[in-house]
Amino acid sequence: MKIALFTDTFPPEINGVSVSVGLHQKVLMNQGHEVLVITTNPFGKDTTIQTGMIRVPGVELKKLYGYRMSSFFNAKAFQFIRKWNPDVMHIHTDAGIGIFGKISAFFLKRPTVVTYHTMYEDYTHYAGFLKGLASRVVKQFSRSIAEQCTEFISPSIKTKEKIRSYGVDRYINIVPTGIDFSRFEYNNLDQDKLNKFRAQWTKPGEKIVLSLGRVAKEKSMDVIIKGFSQYLKTPHPSTKLLIVGDGPDRRDLMQLVSELKLENDIQFVGAVPIQEVPYYYQLADVFASASLTETQGLTFMEAMVSQKIVLCRYDENLASLIRHQQTGFIFADIDDFSRQLHAIFSLEPSKKNVMLSQIEEAVKPYALTTFYENLLEVYQRAIRQYW
Repeated sequence: MKIALFTDTFPPEINGVSVSVGLHQKVLMNQGHEVLVITTNPFGKDTTIQTGMIRVPGVELKKLYGYRMSSFFNAKAFQFIRKWNPDVMHIHTDAGIGIFGKISAFFLKRPTVVTYHTMYEDYTHYAGFLKGLASRVVKQFSRSIAEQCTEFISPSIKTKEKIRSYGVDRYINIVPTGIDFSRFEYNNLDQDKLNKFRAQWTKPGEKIVLSLGRVAKEKSMDVIIKGFSQYLKTPHPSTKLLIVGDGPDRRDLMQLVSELKLENDIQFVGAVPIQEVPYYYQLADVFASASLTETQGLTFMEAMVSQKIVLCRYDENLASLIRHQQTGFIFADIDDFSRQLHAIFSLEPSKKNVMLSQIEEAVKPYALTTFYENLLEVYQRAIRQYW
């Protein structure tokens, strides 16, 4: 099968959609399919075509974490896509490249599969006093996305139910993105490199709490910082919070850390290359997140595959994955964050080993083989509608 993947972001860019589409490409190619990725060009202003990849120019929107908005059509790219003759168009983004994918599918008479990666309603705070209007526009826009494709994919039940609340009554496939377990397994990492990371970011005997992801308001990292501040006010082992990632909220969060006088206890690592992410998980004793806006929670699963205990707020998306004191810990508020972090560090070795075993079982449904089988079923159903 020949599959064209349309996405505004792709590795080496670092974000959830980029990671998901990069994995998507790898899974399909490993199963013998031909894959063509159509994405934006962060390296220049030209349209470049190489084996398996078309990059088109786009305007960088700095306030949106370097997101690039391309034009809705690119003649050079379209001619190549027509010649390549895909069986199905899989669209992972909704503006720019996504619209280009829909236009291409229309002219080439090919089925479209759309994955709804982003809960846009969680980002309407960027609209300021127009948030109410933005929310209504997002609902209508999301409904049109779901209805104007051959097959529609939601990565989680929570996202599916949200789409239903917008008035969408079509069939919705639930296909969680898989995880490449091998990337995060301790024995597969370069041990010398890992030791250098430890020497750079940790001290002997120090506990590490890791927050990793886009540093933006919707991720609620301020909750983690304030919760960690409460934890430090109680008797505790030597502990550091590492914040890995970048985004529009970084300056405000650094100011918060300064106001709390925690510069020696909290370190901002910044953006890191995607291939280094597994090493940061291995530095951690605990992965912490207060985000309630995940469509699936890939970083949570990556941490669990890395055999790390997750400390998070309750989210319906994570209900089947994070079970309190079984496959992770759940906190309710800032004070509870401190209590749960103490509980984690107080686990007896035998209980911790049982939990790590349960964590290993909890992530098995997200193996790449399952992900691939679900994708293939969606593609085959989409293609049958065009027979």
